[in-house]
Amino acid sequence: MTAPGWYKDPADQDVQRYWDGEGWIGEPVPASEPAPAAPPVIAEKPVTPAAPAAPTPPSPVVTMPGAPLPQGAVVLPPGTPIPPGGFPPGQLPPGAIVLPPGTPLPPGLLPQGQLPAGAVQVLLPPQAGFAVPAQIRPHGYALAPLGKRLLARLVDILVVAVIIGIATGFLIYQYVKEVGPVMAEIYRRQAAGQSFSDVTTSDRAQYLQIIILILIAAIWFAYEVPSNAGSGQTLGKRLLKIKVVGLDADQPLGFGRAIRRWNPLGLWVLLWTCGIGFVLQFIDALSPVIDWPLHRAIHDRAAGTVVVMADRDPDSAPTPGDLP
Repeated sequence: MTAPGWYKDPADQDVQRYWDGEGWIGEPVPASEPAPAAPPVIAEKPVTPAAPAAPTPPSPVVTMPGAPLPQGAVVLPPGTPIPPGGFPPGQLPPGAIVLPPGTPLPPGLLPQGQLPAGAVQVLLPPQAGFAVPAQIRPHGYALAPLGKRLLARLVDILVVAVIIGIATGFLIYQYVKEVGPVMAEIYRRQAAGQSFSDVTTSDRAQYLQIIILILIAAIWFAYEVPSNAGSGQTLGKRLLKIKVVGLDADQPLGFGRAIRRWNPLGLWVLLWTCGIGFVLQFIDALSPVIDWPLHRAIHDRAAGTVVVMADRDPDSAPTPGDLP
């Protein structure tokens, strides 16, 4: 093996180069000049810094309703567009829509069309700075404002009250005749400081009360359920130009779904005597205020429905950002 040192280049005898024991290194020098005392200085090539890797976009996945979700995951309603960068981590948004399992998501991060019915889209948030789009239009309809929904409900209450007054007026009169003397006796004893715990209403008054409550529930049922089953509109909703639609399809609800929507609100009429019915109905009435993002009441969530404007605006045709 040739020892390291300066030697004439076999390929060009007019120059000499340094042999490091394994190969020629450094720049050649003329052979007529004295050999340098030290090996050539090899200049290090500048290292070009690697370009920073592009951030990996979040990947949507499909999960079953009730399955455990990754920490910080945000559940989006099917059809909601995904903004670049994802969504901020934190608590899952209340009211996020989880439909029954269906077909998987289409390939790619940004859907080219509405997600298939039943798909549950979960986005892992890699960074903050974005908010869930506020303009969600089920089937291309704008969500009904809460003010219009309240006015429509008040109109319906007034109409039902008039019908109930006509249908049960005689029974209410008989009930008042039964409980009137009892209430007067209670007030008399209370004013005199006497006990009134032994004062009770008659059996007839109790029977009348039960019959009146059953008739109220039946009249309300007959007024609201068929209207919602067919057109999604009671008289109040028709006047305020709003309607009820299903989240899965823009078609009549049918009696089964209309009954499921009425039950969580209407059946509590039977508990009016103990006061619990009024409390539960009041909670149901307030629930759209805190529900996000579709402002659905408890009875809407029970039936899978949402309240929207009855007519589409010219610019509100279904888009990939709408709910299917």
